[in-house]
Amino acid sequence: MLKEGLDYSTERIVEKSNLAVTMGSGDLQVLATPALVAAMENAAMLAVADALDPTDTTVGGHIDMKHLRPTPLGEKFTAYAKVVRVEGKKIEYSLIAEDGKGVIGEGTHTRFVVNREKFMSRL
Repeated sequence: MLKEGLDYSTERIVEKSNLAVTMGSGDLQVLATPALVAAMENAAMLAVADALDPTDTTVGGHIDMKHLRPTPLGEKFTAYAKVVRVEGKKIEYSLIAEDGKGVIGEGTHTRFVVNREKFMSRL
């Protein structure tokens, strides 16, 4: 059952594939903002996955995130997502990400519950 308080954390290591210089979002060898966003979205998706019918999933609708500090190659970081509001098929989350030195990102995210088959049939 979808409800406020559901949460999940995703742990990652900054690898070459998710550096700003590799992803093209910058020219430094630090965690790329798009990679941080992806980790946060992953945590949000997984926070509610077990509460959904197997025929359903969630899709991202909006994210508002601040990337506060750089994280170097090889450093571990964790993205946390917590459900703060459920309104029908709309789920709102609070997001935070940390590395060994503290908070590196924070924000909010909105996802929507969709039927997998019905959603894919719209392609």
